Amino acid sequence: MINNTLSSYSNLDAIDIKQRTIRELESTLTASPSLPFSNSSPQAWLVLAAAVFLVSVPVFIEAPLVRSQPSLCLAMTGFWVFFSFNLMSRPKTYIWGDLLFGFSWSWLAGAIYWGWLRWEPLWHLPVESLGLPFAFWCLARNWGKVGNWFYLGSLLGTALTDVYFYLVGLMPYWRQIMRVEPDAAVGVLQNALIKVDTPWGAAWAVILALVLLTIGILPLGRNQRHWYAFSGAVLSTIFVDSLFLLAAVLA
Repeated sequence: MINNTLSSYSNLDAIDIKQRTIRELESTLTASPSLPFSNSSPQAWLVLAAAVFLVSVPVFIEAPLVRSQPSLCLAMTGFWVFFSFNLMSRPKTYIWGDLLFGFSWSWLAGAIYWGWLRWEPLWHLPVESLGLPFAFWCLARNWGKVGNWFYLGSLLGTALTDVYFYLVGLMPYWRQIMRVEPDAAVGVLQNALIKVDTPWGAAWAVILALVLLTIGILPLGRNQRHWYAFSGAVLSTIFVDSLFLLAAVLA
């Protein structure tokens, strides 16, 4: 009788453990960045908004900070990686850790370039591409899709912006503005605007903006979180570049 009772309790414990395991697995799968979801899901737009914000961070926060504290910015990469893995350790925050992990590549590249190599624009894209092999390696193993696609979208936006600088002949002004004092930068910006405010400069601005809009909007129909992260990173390039142009005009 006692043996039968103990056996029954043991079976109940085994069933309870199995049920908890199933619930945890279902929770993890629900948080997985690869699963499709409804376009009306608030999280879809949160991923998009977070991607836009994270593209803006290196431009408007890291770039000014790294001029005076390059070593600190470089060391902060370790913090972003640690924080991202901490978030990924929990199903409910996995997607945000994934996104932050991809952001850490952009931060690392920004710390290196804007800290020590900003005077030479030809080094910009190669340095920004430092995380590219690792991103492809992760995607080949279907790991970190949200963060790695965010990084690829950010890199694509950077590449097209640099292409515009090459085509319009703005590279000499880039070199000048990185070497002159802030008071003299206004004159350099005004000279650069003369290049932009031409039929050639305006035409290429429209062409590349349309390319970015197309590449950024089309993936939104695929209904997966990593594509929203990619689109947010690409579309934010237009926003960031427009703000730079506005700042140059006002200067």
